[in-house]
Amino acid sequence: MDDTSSHLMDEPCYAISVAAKLVNLHPQTLRHYERLGLVSPYRSPGARRLYSPRDIERLRRITRLINDLGVNLAGVEVILNMSERIAEMRAEMERMQAEFEAEIARLREILE
Repeated sequence: MDDTSSHLMDEPCYAISVAAKLVNLHPQTLRHYERLGLVSPYRSPGARRLYSPRDIERLRRITRLINDLGVNLAGVEVILNMSERIAEMRAEMERMQAEFEAEIARLREILE
């Protein structure tokens, strides 16, 4: 994903009523998830919640975990946190691999 599409995924654009319809949940459920820290919508200067496409994806994932897999909210939190940590670690490993490959190329040049 390039920087532009990543930026668009984080753009706060859906009011709570629209976000609730997109994920087929009641707005009160979205507020509850926010209180639990499962989702953190942007707050406008007027304190209106605005959800990004990434927030909508996260809400859909939460809904799938609960409805399809029977995971409770505490379990959802653990799964989401672990998934984020795994993604961070994967990105770090990719960065390190690129550094190692660059160093190997540099050393090969020295040897040639």
